[in-house]
Amino acid sequence: MEKRHSFYILTDTHYVSKRAFEPGSRSFRRREAGDQIALVSSVEILRSFFDVILADDEADAVLITGDLVNSGDKLSHEDFIKELRVLTDAGKRVFVTTATHDYCGMGDDENFFTACRYTLDGTEPAEPVRKAELPGLYADFGPNQSGSVDPESGSYSLKLYDGVRLIALNDNGNGRSHCGLFDEGFQWLENEIDAANAAGESVLLAVHHPVIPPWDVYAQAVDFEMFGGYRRLKELMCEKGVRVVFTGHTHVQNIRRYDDEAGRYFYDVATTAAVSAAGNMRRVTVDTAEKTCAVDTVRIDAIKGWDTGGKSFSDYIYGLNFVGLLEKALPLAETDWPRFVETAGCVLPADKLKEHERLVKTALKKLQKLKVRTVAKFGGRLGGVTKEDLASLGDERVLPVLFTIGRHIQSGNAPYGPETPEYKVIKGAVLKGGKLVNTFKKDLLDRIVPPGQTLWDVAEPFVCNNRTGDDDHIVIGL
Repeated sequence: MEKRHSFYILTDTHYVSKRAFEPGSRSFRRREAGDQIALVSSVEILRSFFDVILADDEADAVLITGDLVNSGDKLSHEDFIKELRVLTDAGKRVFVTTATHDYCGMGDDENFFTACRYTLDGTEPAEPVRKAELPGLYADFGPNQSGSVDPESGSYSLKLYDGVRLIALNDNGNGRSHCGLFDEGFQWLENEIDAANAAGESVLLAVHHPVIPPWDVYAQAVDFEMFGGYRRLKELMCEKGVRVVFTGHTHVQNIRRYDDEAGRYFYDVATTAAVSAAGNMRRVTVDTAEKTCAVDTVRIDAIKGWDTGGKSFSDYIYGLNFVGLLEKALPLAETDWPRFVETAGCVLPADKLKEHERLVKTALKKLQKLKVRTVAKFGGRLGGVTKEDLASLGDERVLPVLFTIGRHIQSGNAPYGPETPEYKVIKGAVLKGGKLVNTFKKDLLDRIVPPGQTLWDVAEPFVCNNRTGDDDHIVIGL
C-alpha cells in the first residue's frame, strides 16, 4: 500500500474570465491598479500553475482555498470551472473552498461585490452568483466526493488518503465582519473531527480566512479579516489534536505555530495569492506510515502566454502591489510630477499629493538621500550596533532596505536576520522611536500595539522571520 501521497495547494486565484473585459479596457486596468494584484493576466497565471501541476505525475490532487474569482460574476465562475476540468480530465482530484470574492451580496449582508463586465472605459452589469449558488456550482470539486456536507455552509469532509481526512470549510456569515462558521457549523465540524479520530485518521483542515494571523498586529487592526470564530476554532483544534490548517486570504506566505496554555499546538500554513507576490503555491506530501505532513513552496518563474516586458514573474507582480508601486513612483517625483501622482495615486491619496507638492518633493528628496548609518546614530546602542556593523554599512541608503523588506512582506521569509547590521539598526530606531512616542503620546501605542507587546514586537516580524524560521518549508507531525 502506498505510504506517501502528494497534492498541491493554491489560493486566492482571483480569476477573471476573458469574456468579462474588453481587450485594452482602461477601466479594467484601473481596477487592477486598485486591487494591486494581477487581474488582466489572471487566466495565464492560473494556467501556468496548472502546467506545473499537470507535469507532476506523483501529485494526484489540488486544493484551492477560496477567492477563486475576483468579483462573483458568473462568466468568471463558468470559465474557472472549465479550467478545473482540465485538471480532472487529466486524472487529478480537485477540491475547492469558496470565500467572499466568489459571490455578490444581496443587500441584506455586508458583501459589497457586484458583478460587472469591463468595457473600454467603464462597466456594464453582468450576471452575479449568490452565496447559495456556490455549493451547486462546485459540487464536483469536493462535495460530491464527500461523505458529509454541512447543510449550512456547504463545507465538506472526505477521505483524502487512507488514514487521512480533509475537512474543507467554506466561508459563511455576512460576507465581511463574520466569515466563518456559526454554532451548527461548528457542531458539524466537531462531529467530523471526532469521527476521524475514532477511525484513526489524521485531519487536514482547510479554510480561506486565517486562524492565526501572519502578524499579531493584523488581528489587532482588522479582527474581522480573521476566520469568523477563529478563537473557538483554535481551541477546538488543540482539544481534538488537529495539527494543521491550510489558509489564504491575507496574500501573505507564512507558517505560524499556535501553542495553548496546556502545551497543545497546531500550525496555520498560509499561502500567498496566486496572482500576487512571488508566484507561490504549496506542494504537500503526506506520509501515512510516519504520520507526517511535509509542506514545500513551489514557484513559477514565468507566465506562459503573457508578455511581462522581460521581467520575471516576481518582478512583474511586485510592480503591481503597494510597495512595488511606491518604489516605481518615488524617482518620478523630481523628474515627472504628473506621472508620480498618477503612479503613487494608486496607493496614496492623489489629491493630497497635489495639494502638498512642494512638501512632498522636499521630503522625498531627503528620504532618498538618507543613509542607514544616520538612522543608526538615532537608535544609538539600543539595537546592539557595533563599530564593525557601521563600517560594513558604508553608504547604504535607507530606501533600498525598506523596499527589500516590503518585497518580502507577501512572499515570506523577511530578509534581515538578527546577525545583520540592518536588523540592529532598525531595532535601535524602533526602540528609540517607541520611547519617544511613549513619552509624548502613550495612547497611540496602546491603539497600535497588541496587549503585552512592544513596538519592536510588532516591527520585528517584518524585518526577520521569527515565526518558524522558514515560510517555505516545514514538516509537521500529524
